[in-house]
Amino acid sequence: MSALSVALTAVVGVLAGAAARPVAFARSVPAPAPARGDCPHCGRAVLGRRLPVLPVSGRCPGCAQAIGPRALVPEAVAAVAFAAIALGGASGWFAAAQYWVAACGVALALIDLAVQRLPDVLTLPACVVTLILLTAAALAGEPGSLGRAAAAAAVLTAAFLLLALTGAMGLGDVKFAPAIGALLGWSSWTVLFWGAAAGFVLGAVTEGTRLAAGRPRSAHVSFGPYMVTGALALSIAAA
Repeated sequence: MSALSVALTAVVGVLAGAAARPVAFARSVPAPAPARGDCPHCGRAVLGRRLPVLPVSGRCPGCAQAIGPRALVPEAVAAVAFAAIALGGASGWFAAAQYWVAACGVALALIDLAVQRLPDVLTLPACVVTLILLTAAALAGEPGSLGRAAAAAAVLTAAFLLLALTGAMGLGDVKFAPAIGALLGWSSWTVLFWGAAAGFVLGAVTEGTRLAAGRPRSAHVSFGPYMVTGALALSIAAA
């Protein structure tokens, strides 16, 4: 893929990150609280009903207090993810599934880091649309297996559910697992194994580094960012 194509794809990623910004702000509330649209500091409405846009500065236009994701973080993360997918060389409907998981993953990761939850309003469409896109890839004759993708989604969800029952992870991670499992399983069972394992490795390394730096141990580790990062990395490598 040409440098221009990668650059244009990164621009699309910036737009996806901009779209994730208001979603992350609205849904970064403890369950079962409803989505918010007002500044938590001064109460001013910051998300319009017709056009839910959050200032890129990450600050309330009324009181100038920090709200939502930090300035340009969602845009930068999504741009890097989209560029990496483009460089990976995937095309067609499978590439669309990768971009979709990346776009949903940015919003979900930001919410998970803020309030340690992955809301159903995002995990459900993430899973459903991923399976739809992979079905389209199968109908188009793209290399991969829809049956294996579906089976992988079920296997990873079952494995995560067992971990959730032991308290090792949250149910939000379980509900996001079908999208991750399907995306990885489309390529092979090996990709599924290493893609799922990558999330745990990234989490362990990151948390170990934090402890080594003298930071206090977290009571709850937000696994969503590690899960989506590991899955996308292996999916891109296998493309």
